[in-house]
Amino acid sequence: MDEHGQAGGRDSDGTDEGRREDGGSDGRVTGVPAGDTLADGSFMPAGRHQSRHWRESTITDDDLTDRGGVFFAAVEMTRMPMILTDPRQPDNPIVFANKAFLDLTGYEEREILGRNCRFLQGPHTDREHVAQLRDAVAAHQPISLEILNYKRDGTPFWNAVFIGPVSNTDGELLYFFASQLDVTKRREAQEGHRQAQKMEAVGQLTAGLAHDFNNLLQVVAGNQELLLREIEAPKSRRRLENAQAATEKASRLTRQLLAFARKTRLDPKPVDLSQAVMSFSDLLHASAGASNDIQMNLRSRLPACLVDVAHLETALLNIVVNARDAMPRGGTITLSTAKLHLNGDAAARELTPGDYVTLSVTDEGDGMSPDLIARAIEPFFTTKGVGRGTGLGLPQVHGFLQQSRGRLEIESEVGHGTTVRMILPVHEGEALPEPQSLEPSTVAGKADRAEQAQGSGEVILVVEDSDDVRALAREHLIDLGYKVVTAVDGDDALAVLERIEHKIDLLFTDLIMPGSVNGLALADEVRRRAPHVPVLLTTGYNEELARKGGPAASGADVLGKPYRRAELADRISSALRSAGNDNPRRRQSDFGAAQA
Repeated sequence: MDEHGQAGGRDSDGTDEGRREDGGSDGRVTGVPAGDTLADGSFMPAGRHQSRHWRESTITDDDLTDRGGVFFAAVEMTRMPMILTDPRQPDNPIVFANKAFLDLTGYEEREILGRNCRFLQGPHTDREHVAQLRDAVAAHQPISLEILNYKRDGTPFWNAVFIGPVSNTDGELLYFFASQLDVTKRREAQEGHRQAQKMEAVGQLTAGLAHDFNNLLQVVAGNQELLLREIEAPKSRRRLENAQAATEKASRLTRQLLAFARKTRLDPKPVDLSQAVMSFSDLLHASAGASNDIQMNLRSRLPACLVDVAHLETALLNIVVNARDAMPRGGTITLSTAKLHLNGDAAARELTPGDYVTLSVTDEGDGMSPDLIARAIEPFFTTKGVGRGTGLGLPQVHGFLQQSRGRLEIESEVGHGTTVRMILPVHEGEALPEPQSLEPSTVAGKADRAEQAQGSGEVILVVEDSDDVRALAREHLIDLGYKVVTAVDGDDALAVLERIEHKIDLLFTDLIMPGSVNGLALADEVRRRAPHVPVLLTTGYNEELARKGGPAASGADVLGKPYRRAELADRISSALRSAGNDNPRRRQSDFGAAQA
């Protein structure tokens, strides 16, 4: 046994390769079975003769000879890969290997008998593991560890090796024995679990940061809007507009953080992926750059999948931009859609069996190594230069697909480009919308409508623990024509509702707040007292809402932070209209008489 914990085997024809031409023994053990060979290639535990190599070896021990027949038949028949090496010979060569070892490594016994085991090392075998094995063998001590070895075809595998010395009754070292076990799947499962835990921890951190940043951005963006409404000097307006653009970029960054953490709000609808890609085509061509061509292989009449179109667009743009950056000298980016059925292979892909649709993006870049592929969805990991990438593109895609019950797959080989594939489950439900509905609505379009959405004195209870955000929301709503009552948290809101004698027409509350009553609990209590009062939630992220299955579960709409004044006006107006509050101040409420 050498320092790598590997050893050799027995010729399939049973020849005694350990004998010299003069008929003597050179001390090598060839592994000839003790029992008779059966028709199916197995061996009888008790044969008509003992193994010659044990009786004739210069290092044969009498005790081992006496039980050699049963011992070697058992070793040969076991499913556990086992080997022997001879430390009496130069370089501690392999002298015996059972069939299980040959099956594990892919070698034939004629290729390994008489060789030191170091041939099973490879480029990524840990030198420290090698040193530990070498020291144990030199000290004639048993050792157990897991080491990365390589099969005959170059496939790496994790090998759980136990090595122990075999001595005779006089304490003389005869052999080194080693058992082996392929633990690659277990190691991969453990690594996958560790990676999932790490990603969850980073997700919790990034979600918390995004929530706090969104509150700050809400104050910055809101005050920028208020100043733009007051300032007329062109130079000052340009500066404010530049600041607004920077704020919007920061907002997009926080949305990517939330998407990675799987805490962003999705609005899924039945979508034909091929139609969706076509609706994005102008933007995709612009993002690909002038030096790259886009080729589309889109399957017609593709089954629908349930997906948020806006997030799908963002995910696809992230992948296309990565493909563009992978081809600095230009090339072709191919977008393709297809159907996919998973059955027995579904579990290996961490999906449930069934029908899926795929959207793939293939580039002609330099490709990625396995190590890079393994790290591709880590947040903030990027191979781009400083200032050229945030490392959040593919993590955002990964988070979005996980939220959509799908999967992100990356296929790549160094020098042969990369294919990034989004897999989404087929939706068995309502019919597809018309193709034109696939185009996501723009914020500008909402803003045009929202500027006309003015209130007429409706009373809105604003509940927000951030003083700055609460003051900003109050100013926006008063400017839009509403009456506003404020509270600092859920407990305060319930106390305010007990004190006031006029009704409220709408509850506008933050989702995550300190105290015993969060936004959802407050909404439930308000609905209990006044079932017809609409609720609009706002949050930097909606983790608790997602746990309940999304906004539909609580019956409330959610306005993500940072929001613009126009978006706020539009959502408030829509909530009031949906509740039928055409003239709410003339009605009675469970909170008391309405005041004109």
